[in-house]
Amino acid sequence: MTKVYKVTIHNRQTNQIQTVEVPEDQYILQTAEKQNVFPPFSCRNGACTTCAVRILAGEVYQPEAMGLSVELQKKGYALLCVSYPRSDLVVETQDEDEVYELQFGRYFAKGRVRFGFPIDND
Repeated sequence: MTKVYKVTIHNRQTNQIQTVEVPEDQYILQTAEKQNVFPPFSCRNGACTTCAVRILAGEVYQPEAMGLSVELQKKGYALLCVSYPRSDLVVETQDEDEVYELQFGRYFAKGRVRFGFPIDND
């Protein structure tokens, strides 16, 4: 028998808190949309960070989350488009730029770029 979990989504962009019921074998994003809850999303393939959330309580299984490093997953981040619930959940949407910076900031931390070269702040 398939387990069904309550997933509470705090959408920071709209300041709405909504709860959906998601079977353990269904993606959270897709199931939420069927229940008229629309968190941010883009690619639907686990390759970007638009649907990234911070898990405040509970657990997910996200084997296809290639757009999110294992390090960030261990810190409690998940991609709703490719996440399956493994318990009741409370999640909070994130700003895509914040997650992108956490993921890739170390590569681009040399300051602004102009014409392919870092700009000196002198």
